[in-house]
Amino acid sequence: MKELAFRTILFMMPLCSMLGLLTSCDSGEDGPMVAVESVALDGGDMLLMGEGESATLSVRIFPQDATNQKVFWESSDNTVATVSDKGVVTALQPGEAMITVTTDEGGFCASCTVYVPRQLPDSGEDTRKGRTVLVYIAGDNNLASFAKDDVEEMKKGMASVVSPSMHLLVYADYGEARLMEISNRDGKVEAQVVREYGDRNSTGVSETLEVFEDVFANPDYQAASYGLVYWSHCDGWIPYPVPSASTRWIGQDTGEGDQRMNLSDFVRILDYAPHFDFIMFDACFMQSVEVAYALRGYTDYYIASPTETPGPGAPYDRILPYMFMKGAAVEMAETYFKVYNDMYDAGEGLSNDHWTAGASIGVLKTEGLDGLAALTRQLMPAGEVAVNTLRADVFSYDRRHPEVGYYDMQEMMQELLSDEQFAQWKQGLDNVLVYWNTTPLNYSSYGGLFSMERANGVSHYIPASVTSAAAEAYRSTEWYEAAGLSKLGW
Repeated sequence: MKELAFRTILFMMPLCSMLGLLTSCDSGEDGPMVAVESVALDGGDMLLMGEGESATLSVRIFPQDATNQKVFWESSDNTVATVSDKGVVTALQPGEAMITVTTDEGGFCASCTVYVPRQLPDSGEDTRKGRTVLVYIAGDNNLASFAKDDVEEMKKGMASVVSPSMHLLVYADYGEARLMEISNRDGKVEAQVVREYGDRNSTGVSETLEVFEDVFANPDYQAASYGLVYWSHCDGWIPYPVPSASTRWIGQDTGEGDQRMNLSDFVRILDYAPHFDFIMFDACFMQSVEVAYALRGYTDYYIASPTETPGPGAPYDRILPYMFMKGAAVEMAETYFKVYNDMYDAGEGLSNDHWTAGASIGVLKTEGLDGLAALTRQLMPAGEVAVNTLRADVFSYDRRHPEVGYYDMQEMMQELLSDEQFAQWKQGLDNVLVYWNTTPLNYSSYGGLFSMERANGVSHYIPASVTSAAAEAYRSTEWYEAAGLSKLGW
């Protein structure tokens, strides 16, 4: 989240009209009929499929012992995906189709959306050059003014990028969404609109996939390497919604209501993107081990802050050249930090135009995250841990009340392990955390300036209660399983 500080696909199941009255009738020797009351599809409301792939949808009629189990299947677009009378869906070509099942009795229906993304072109012998970077700005919220400023910074930064094989694509939604290419042609920086999308939910899965396709599946933007920046309000791994955790998740779009994206949905989107040299979140609370571990297979470097980030966000005019250099994630983060460190004055005269309250930034090299998870699992002690005591003893990056649970991972492990075990574990962390820096103080829009003296760069969740909705959701994360956190009774 960004404020002054700082900076699902949920396809709702259509409600079908009930066709006719439901009754229980005496059918003679066969006994009373059991009426159908509703129907549902297992597996969620969204199905991502590649061209030529097939999948079987499982339908459940309620009550389970309803007499009439007959259903009818239908696709809204048979050119994109067909469905058989057994619920077998076959993807034919890129596009989107709604698959609907309707009960014979009562006309109850349930639906899911099949999305077939365009695949990256097969260029045969790889002769691609340069780099394509996408900056995805979900700024249709109270950060709109910051988004506009950052786009102007990107234009300034592109003055230093003169190669025609370097492509900067910026998806910007702060009202009317559009995709722009910012390029430097003969010393003149221009922002050309590639596509206009209008008013839309920029945290939607299909909407985000559409933008990714318009960039990464476009032959004009094929490159030897890729980078991705995600810009918005964010709140780590927490899924949306969790009743006991007031959070922002990944992205926020308030154009119509309050729409947000889950980390699991973001990971599904990355399945249809190229591998990235870096992924950077210009957003709050995203340097958490849970997020980094979920994204480890999609990027070489992961760049983010473990705490709230300054309202002005990343200094794109300064870091943009490094965004086009392979393996320059550390240089990006160093430059980011230097800009804020040079202005740092313990918050004196603080404003969004003159940010004197500091910042923090870190870089993880993802190839070591599996090893860190295995080491954590190996060393993790068995036995229930008092979460209240642990939360009280470990540095917290989160100054909200109540806190979500973003605590310093290094301090947490130091509390849990013996000195010898911790030294071994710390070596594993050092192999992953290739850059970390912070000013002495950081700023929270909730609690003002606070000391970063005990901060070590990567956050880890500690639940307020192991029976909370947030803790239950946490148990579904990859990190929870890989790191052996069940040993702690979480």
